[in-house]
Order: sequence, then structure tokens, then C-alpha cells
Amino acid sequence: MDKKKLMLLMGAMVVAIGTALAARSLFVGAAAPKAEAAQQVPKGPKVLVAQRGLPVGTIITADSVSYQQWPKEMIQDAYYIDGESDINKLLGTVVRYPITAGQPVTQGALVKPGDRGFLAAALGPGMRAVTIPVSKQTGVAGFIFPGDHVDLVLTQQVRPTDGGDTLKTAETIIRNLRVLATDQSTETETENGKTVVKTATTVTLEVTPKLAEKIAVADNVGKLSLSLRSLADSQAELDRAVASGNVKVPTGMSKEDEEKYLSQALNRPVDTGSTFVTGGDVSRFQRRSMPSQAQTAKQISGAMSSFGSAMGNALGQMAGSRGGSGATVVRSGPVVRVTRGKVTTEESVGSR
Repeated sequence: MDKKKLMLLMGAMVVAIGTALAARSLFVGAAAPKAEAAQQVPKGPKVLVAQRGLPVGTIITADSVSYQQWPKEMIQDAYYIDGESDINKLLGTVVRYPITAGQPVTQGALVKPGDRGFLAAALGPGMRAVTIPVSKQTGVAGFIFPGDHVDLVLTQQVRPTDGGDTLKTAETIIRNLRVLATDQSTETETENGKTVVKTATTVTLEVTPKLAEKIAVADNVGKLSLSLRSLADSQAELDRAVASGNVKVPTGMSKEDEEKYLSQALNRPVDTGSTFVTGGDVSRFQRRSMPSQAQTAKQISGAMSSFGSAMGNALGQMAGSRGGSGATVVRSGPVVRVTRGKVTTEESVGSR
């Protein structure tokens, strides 16, 4: 290769390298403003926003809201602003109007305990509030708080008609009931950042009108007790219901409406597929089931026969003692008492 061609080749390489460097600088320069714009944070105070969709009746908890930076020009007087409001005082309040995820929480959207219509706002559409008595044992030792979900267990003793041993039973009659209040408080009391556990004497539950009637009857049938549910149970049951087709999400729903629909299904009480145990399931000396009608009739017949024999023996002994004889005499039909000296006897007489 001669010197002239070598010089041309080196010149071409220099031009190519320069072009590549110029193009790279252009691309980097164009991307830098975008990255800078993406990292910009709104300059303004922090306002209280919803961490997830909050439908009507939701009880505000510490994980449902938080403070977030918000543009200063978009601040409104109804917002809860960090430094001017205490989030701890909002815990236990109830959502009056639906709030979407990321939306600022306004003062008119929450109802505080003690305000007029608070409990009515806490109820979902078509739901009712019922109160049942509890004790330290039946109320999970005070570890049930507003917003928790519980199962309702009925314990009773069924007395058979044959007069035999009673059948002791415990039955889960309703599952996934939402707790609205304990005693007359709808909020969780805290002290030094820790939840105060108190034994309640009453618990108010959210139910449907039909379940309200069912609980009223169950309260008179036997003893009611509560069983605290895990937070994961309701979601797992909902997933199974959706997978099996028992809960069908309507087509054409937006993501927000679908979340609201599933949230309502998640909090829905269930009174089907109840489970139960009897005394025979826990002790071999207890009944497992009620006796059949044939067995009951046989036991009643035997009891009546034994009663008749006992009555005959008693009458015979009375007659024998009066007649001075040890023989057992059982008379039928009309009798008269005949006294001869100091001895009185009973004599049968014929019918007229």
C-alpha cells in the first residue's frame, strides 16, 4: 500500500471516530433532560392520601393512609396537611364517600366516632348492625378490635325426647363477620404507641338483615362465642370462590370498579357450609348423634312397661299390708272396703 492510500485511510478513520463521538454526545444530551424531569419531586407540603381504594364504610387504619408530597398550587383547605393534623386522631374514623388509591383524603370524607350517623356510615349498603354479649372467654380475651373479622360459634345442649343423655354440640353458624365496635367504642385505644387490650362485654357486628334474625334466634338457643379470623383467610377464600366460579366479576369493569367489587365480596359474611362437632367427637363417653325415632319409641315403651310394673307392685304391697298378708294382690274393677273387727280388706264387686 502506498503512502497516499494510507493517509486517506487514516483520514477516513478519524472522520468516522469524530462522527461517532458527535452522535453519542447528541443522544446523551437529549436523554439527560428526560431523566432530570423524571426525578423531579413536587415542591409543596405533604398531604394525606389513600394507600389503596377505600370504599364507603372502610374503617381507617394506619396502613390505609399516609402523607405524600403534593404540588403547592394544588393544595386545598379540606386536605389533611402534615404538621397541621395528627394521623393518629384519624385512626378509627369511617369513610363516608369512596376514595380512590392515591387520592387526597378530605375532611368531609371521614366521619369521626361520636359524630351523628357514624355507625350508619360504617355499615355497607344493605347491611345491619347487631350486638351480642361476650365475656373474656367468648370474646377472645379482648383481642378483638374494630375492623377485625370473626366467626360466630353456637354452643348448645339438645335434650332427646327419651329422657336420655343430652347431645352437646358446637357449630360455626356464620363466618367472616366484620366487627364494627367493642362495647361502645369504634376505635382502637393506644397508649405509648401500643394497643391497649381490654375485655369487652359486648361486640357489634355487621350482618345482613337475614343474618340479624338468625343471630337473634341463636342467642336464645344457646351460648354464642367469637373466633378471630386470620387476615389471610378471607383473601384465600375469595380466591377459591373466584376460581370455582361462585364469585363472578362482571365483564367490562374498570380496574377501580373491579377492586371495589372484590373488596365488597371479601367482607361479605358467609352462612353456608357450616361445620360442627358433637360430644362424641371429643369424648367417648358422650353422644355422637341424636337417637332415631324407632329407638326412641322402643325406649319409651320400655319405660312405660317398667312404670306399669312398678305401680302394680306398689298397689299389691299396699293391699297386702292392709290385709295382714304378705301376698301381693292386684285387683281390677270396682272394689269396696270391708271392715271385720280390726281388719279392713278390699273386695271386688261385679258391675251392675
